[in-house]
Amino acid sequence: MDMYHVFNRGVDKRAVVLNDGDRQRFVRSLFLFNDRNSTPNAITKAAKEQSKKRDQLVYIHAWCLMKNHYHLLLSPAEDDPNNLSLFMKKLNMGYAKFFNEKYDRSGALWQGKYKKILITKSPHYDHIPYYIHLNPLDYSLKQWRNGSVSDTKKAYAALERYRWSSYLDYNEVHNFPSILYTKELEEVLGSSRNQKATIARIISDIDEAAASAAIET
Repeated sequence: MDMYHVFNRGVDKRAVVLNDGDRQRFVRSLFLFNDRNSTPNAITKAAKEQSKKRDQLVYIHAWCLMKNHYHLLLSPAEDDPNNLSLFMKKLNMGYAKFFNEKYDRSGALWQGKYKKILITKSPHYDHIPYYIHLNPLDYSLKQWRNGSVSDTKKAYAALERYRWSSYLDYNEVHNFPSILYTKELEEVLGSSRNQKATIARIISDIDEAAASAAIET
């Protein structure tokens, strides 16, 4: 199946989440808007919606929500790019509507249309889930991007504390499992021990860090 790295950020790099309530809402949106059927105006009707048969638009392999941007690794259902486009339209517009109403603001929330990159090269494919999961290190160990982290245990601890990504679900912690389709990446990522070894290489080796940094270019 085709796989795309999809990302977007807040207009003028502004925050798109201000608290954990907003983060919960975005995560919930990843689930509810991943459905060809219409989504209720009141997202609080989620329990009823979950009981209905869903027609998924995309498979979400990995994700990470940051203060002013997000990263998603997606495959469109039936390998139809229109399904990905519809999901992203529902997600971006639905969350923006919620955010603007909650904070009494108007205008664009996102910095234009989302960007997407088709994952085709093997090294790119191997690095992309790690790149997505390592983004939260920007808050405490930003030097991971140039491969100069010496305290890998501190990095592991920071990732384990961060709920707003798929990292925990791939490391034996049920965080938001209903969002994910894990079959494709389980073999790539392997065990938690294997992931930590790969993370150590990426964040403490210049060449590995450079390969990861090339993800968005």
